[in-house]
Amino acid sequence: MATHLILGCGYLGRVVAGHWLASGHPVAALTRSRTADLQALGVEPILGDVTDPASLRLPPADTVLYAVGLDRSAGKGMREVYVGGLTSVIDALPAPRRFIHVSSTSVYGQTDGGWVDESSPTEPTEESGRIVLECEQLLLSRLPHATVLRFAGIYGPGRVIRRAAVEKGEPLAADPDGWLNLIHVEDGASAVVAAADRAVEGQTINVADDRPVSRREFYTTMAELLGAPPAAFTPGSGGGSNRRVGNRRMRESLGVALTYPDFRGGLRQAIG
Repeated sequence: MATHLILGCGYLGRVVAGHWLASGHPVAALTRSRTADLQALGVEPILGDVTDPASLRLPPADTVLYAVGLDRSAGKGMREVYVGGLTSVIDALPAPRRFIHVSSTSVYGQTDGGWVDESSPTEPTEESGRIVLECEQLLLSRLPHATVLRFAGIYGPGRVIRRAAVEKGEPLAADPDGWLNLIHVEDGASAVVAAADRAVEGQTINVADDRPVSRREFYTTMAELLGAPPAAFTPGSGGGSNRRVGNRRMRESLGVALTYPDFRGGLRQAIG
C-alpha cells in the first residue's frame, strides 16, 4: 500500500514524489491517462478523474497531497475542476492522517504593494482567486486538520514565466513596478515534504521565497541571462493585484531552509 498519495502529480507533484520515494515512502498518484510516465518515476498510477466521481477508487494513505491544477486542454472550467474536484476527492478518500492542499497567494487581493501574511484579509478581486479561496474554505469545513499551503508563483527548469516573450523582445503587458512573489519548484517541494512531517493541524502557510521582486527587475535580469533585448513594457499596463508575500511562518513552523532564497540564483538555475 502506498503511504503517500498525490492528486495532481504535475510540475510540483513530480518533484515531491521524487523526494518521498528517495526517503523510502511508497507513492501513488491519480492520473487520467499517463500511467507509463508515473511508472517510470517509480510511482504507482491510479486511473481516475477528479471531475468524474464514479471514476475515483482512491486507496487509503497516511499522507495526501492535493495539487490539482487546471488543464485547459481538457475543456473544463476552473470551478468544475477546483471546487467540484476537491469535493469529489474528499467524498471518495479514506480519511488520511495528513492532508496537504496546494492553494495560491491569489487569495490575497491587496493592490497597494504592501506586505501580507497569513493573518491578512483574503478578499481576492479576480474570479480565479475567489475560486481558490472557496476551495480552502470547503476543505477546512470538511477536513479541519488539513494543511493549506498558499503558493507564490512556481518556477524552475522548463517553467519560467514569459520566457518566450522575453526572448523575442515582445513588450510585456504588466506593471513594471508591481511585485512578483515566487518560489522555486525545489523549494516548494521542500515545503510540502516539511508540511507532511511537521505542520500544525489546520494551519495555513504561505510558500514564497525571501524577496519579492519588481517585474522590472525580474524581466530585466531574465533578458540579461538569455542574451535577449532589454525587457520592455506596454504603457498603461498597471493595475491589478500588487502585494509582497511574507514567508515567516513557513520558515518558523516548517523549518524550510531555502536553496533559492531569492529569484536571482533560482532564475539562473532554471534557465540553465
